[in-house]
Amino acid sequence: MARLIMSLRSQGVSEPAVLKAIESTPREMFTPDLFKERAFEDSALPIACGQTISQPFIVGLMTQALGVEKRDRVLEIGTGSGYQTTVLSKLARLVYTVERYRTLMAEAESRFKHLGLTNVITRFGDGGQGWPEQAPFDRILVTAAAPDEPKALLSQLKPTGVLVAPIGKGPVQSLRRYTGDGKGGFTVESLTDVRFVPLLDGVAKEP
Repeated sequence: MARLIMSLRSQGVSEPAVLKAIESTPREMFTPDLFKERAFEDSALPIACGQTISQPFIVGLMTQALGVEKRDRVLEIGTGSGYQTTVLSKLARLVYTVERYRTLMAEAESRFKHLGLTNVITRFGDGGQGWPEQAPFDRILVTAAAPDEPKALLSQLKPTGVLVAPIGKGPVQSLRRYTGDGKGGFTVESLTDVRFVPLLDGVAKEP
């Protein structure tokens, strides 16, 4: 773990609270048995349903870009293994997380229970639609690539809120940060190139 944290620092993840949250999150718990020995590599790894557990550097970078504060309510789109969710739970007051795969949601909920997380609220549903009943949110993090500007999600942000999401239709997307200007508009920054699975409509049909 120490080597991983040093690697994240060297790549620009410098926010102490973010590094502490990653350091205190047991990534091996979120990693399939086949890849347990690689849990603390700085690389993305496969999980069920054709999805991935993100590279720790990307988790750190996105979390740092989000600028989560202790009283924030955060919406996460794409629960996946629950690793990113758990990191966010250590920084925010409440984390609302939406997942379109029932299998992944059940496994993540089991991990949250095992870890004793009491500030994570889960929902099985279409992440692209967000969670309008709980809006507005202080921060929104999207862990799948939206083909273009995620207007439905941006509409669920507080006026000065922040949304971080990969945007693009190709295999390589642009990680963007949208910061509300308090008047209904946004400042948009491109942070780096990333590779994420696409943000798909609806919920998944599983056997």
